[in-house]
Amino acid sequence: MNILKKVIIFFIPFIMLFTSMNKMPNIICLQTASVRKITNVGVMFFNINDPYMSLVKQSLNNIQNEHEDTIKFTFFDGQDNQAVQDAILSSIFNKNFDLLLIDMVNSNETLVSDVVNKAQKNNTPLILFSFELSNIPQIVKSYKRVVFIATDSRKSGIIQGKIIVDKWLANKDILDRNRDDKIQYIMLKGNPDSKATNYRSNYSISTISDSGIATEELASRVCNWDKELAKLTMNSLLLNLSNKVEVIISNNDAMAIGAIEALQKYGYNKGGKTKNIPVFGVDGIPEARELVNKGIMASTVIQDPNELAQALYTVGINLVLNRNPIENTKYQFDKTGIAIEMPYYEYKQ
Repeated sequence: MNILKKVIIFFIPFIMLFTSMNKMPNIICLQTASVRKITNVGVMFFNINDPYMSLVKQSLNNIQNEHEDTIKFTFFDGQDNQAVQDAILSSIFNKNFDLLLIDMVNSNETLVSDVVNKAQKNNTPLILFSFELSNIPQIVKSYKRVVFIATDSRKSGIIQGKIIVDKWLANKDILDRNRDDKIQYIMLKGNPDSKATNYRSNYSISTISDSGIATEELASRVCNWDKELAKLTMNSLLLNLSNKVEVIISNNDAMAIGAIEALQKYGYNKGGKTKNIPVFGVDGIPEARELVNKGIMASTVIQDPNELAQALYTVGINLVLNRNPIENTKYQFDKTGIAIEMPYYEYKQ
């Protein structure tokens, strides 16, 4: 009996060790699960229904679906209204987001500095996107967890102007309807407070002029990036100008598509080579690309929404992890040291 007790006592430590080792994988898994954290990202659009921004949102949703265990996007709509965006921004910093991605309705220095200061106060990583490079205030450089994923709308205007020059020179016999060696055009503009509106409008025309081609503006109308407003505006303009206008230049594709729908009511731009007034846009949204492919729309300038969404994701995660924002990415900062410029290029079939 004493021998049996001694044997049992001898083996008890080994039994306990074996049992604890069997439990270790479960303990490790529990610890891993507790350490794993979903990154909660607040995304503010200037207008969530803008055709281009809706594509960016769709791309972010695709990224979330691919990484559903590690990231969650919550979307907010500024409704292209500064007061609405201000009301949302006043509370968004109290929602404990790990990262904020904000597309400003109005990017004046005071508003931008206020947003950056709030982010800095809360130590919240921040990306301001679709932001004009020329608007970046110097004061924001004091916060090391802010990045601008920016655009230079001057370049989109220059590319659009070059496309118009090429189309004009290649088809002048058809396009110069009154044989006066001038481009008679209608300009459809976005928000008048937006630098993108001014840059795209001015640089497209200056590029044409720099090529030696004379221009004459028949009409210029603010349509606030909106397809339906552009359609209504063009319906009115074409009552008097349908026999005079040679080119329609639009600050974005949505307004260009609205213009095309108005032209089609007058028998233009239905796909044939006759009765076609060239319409030029910017953004490269799928509907515009399809119209270009069918010969209904002349051209568009692209800034890839998928590429923008990917930049927001990869740079944003680096900010959350306190890494160099461009670490292990293909991006580079511009001369400001805090801005990454997204490229524009001509859409080609």
